[in-house]
Amino acid sequence: MRLKEKVAIVVGAGQTPGDTVGNGRATAILFARAGARVALIDCNRDSALETQALIEAEGGTCFSFSADVTRAQDCEDFVRATLKTYGRVDILHNNVGSGTGDDGILSLSEESWDRIMQVNLKSMFLSCKSVLPAMREQRSGSIINISSIAAVCSANIVAYKTSKAGVNALTQQIAMDNAKYNIRANVIMPGLMNTPMAIEGISKSRDIPKEELIRQRDARVPLGEKMGSAWDVAYAALFLASDEAKFITGVALPVDGGQSARIG
Repeated sequence: MRLKEKVAIVVGAGQTPGDTVGNGRATAILFARAGARVALIDCNRDSALETQALIEAEGGTCFSFSADVTRAQDCEDFVRATLKTYGRVDILHNNVGSGTGDDGILSLSEESWDRIMQVNLKSMFLSCKSVLPAMREQRSGSIINISSIAAVCSANIVAYKTSKAGVNALTQQIAMDNAKYNIRANVIMPGLMNTPMAIEGISKSRDIPKEELIRQRDARVPLGEKMGSAWDVAYAALFLASDEAKFITGVALPVDGGQSARIG
């Protein structure tokens, strides 16, 4: 098993209700299948418990913890709970994100800007800050932050793009500051994905049938003209979390069917 004896924290381990699986839930399940003991962190504990039930049905080991990851105390609490339960933390996977209320710069409200920055960027700063002391003490660890190709591609949503570019920069700095402790930090940049958060949310906000939205998004993907799934993100995360990636740090990995290759 690729993560045997490892302990993983998955932040955003629940998901938005929908027809498919979300990135956080897929990653938590895959980590457990690979042998990790998993702490399932989500603001919606019921959703985290749904993920827990799926993992336990397959014989995996996990527990759920409700937290608002934009609050420092909550981040410190879930790290403390993980250490108390499993004795160490080997992997931190940050999957929380939002684009609700985003728009072009002249239409974007200050409130929406602040909220998106809190959810997408501040949360990763706080969770990384909370877990790093334990990883430094054990002199090992892997941090994986979920960004977006919006960080490097043209996008008409200014707060989301800026926040995800910030996630990339934050992760690279963490990688450099903590390399001497044998702690790795990497970013995954998903492209267009068929996940509940994307399909259900955009379909509702644009008042467009889900089937039409899926058709439009599929057509924009170079590789096979089909969106990726949460499992594509999860398998990339599994690689970065594993010892197979022991010489990889500070990387921003697109998982996007070639969409970001159109730059230039």
